[in-house]
Amino acid sequence: MSVAHFGPPGELPDADLRSASLVDADDVAALLSELGYPCDRDDAARRIRTILDNDRQALVVARVGGVVSGLVALDFMYYLPLDTVTCRITALVVTSSARGQGLGRQLLREAERRARAGGAARLELTSGSQRTDAHAFYKACGFSDGTLRFIKRMGDA
Repeated sequence: MSVAHFGPPGELPDADLRSASLVDADDVAALLSELGYPCDRDDAARRIRTILDNDRQALVVARVGGVVSGLVALDFMYYLPLDTVTCRITALVVTSSARGQGLGRQLLREAERRARAGGAARLELTSGSQRTDAHAFYKACGFSDGTLRFIKRMGDA
């Protein structure tokens, strides 16, 4: 897929972006599973509750035509090297049926709006090295390559 595919599409006039609540558990479970992180309704409800209980986190769902079709999760953290707040996108997913219509861009714009409102000096995200289509999308949306990330697994996570 080329970057041209991610050119500026029109707005989705009927897209409704709002903070997630526990009633969204089924939809969040389905979206996380589509992203490659399977979970069931109860697990999704627990994850949503964890975010709702933390004022440094946010979860936004996007509804199109009455159907939840995407989400973005945010984590605000103090970044010692720059003495500032960074907002990290910890999850971004749009259903396969809604891709290519501008919903991902709307979710990223909402993430940027919330990051600015939360005092973040920068917005960052990580993406698996295999997600080349997503990388092209992020670059087309103004993100640039950052530093390498190294991970040491501490159990099942």
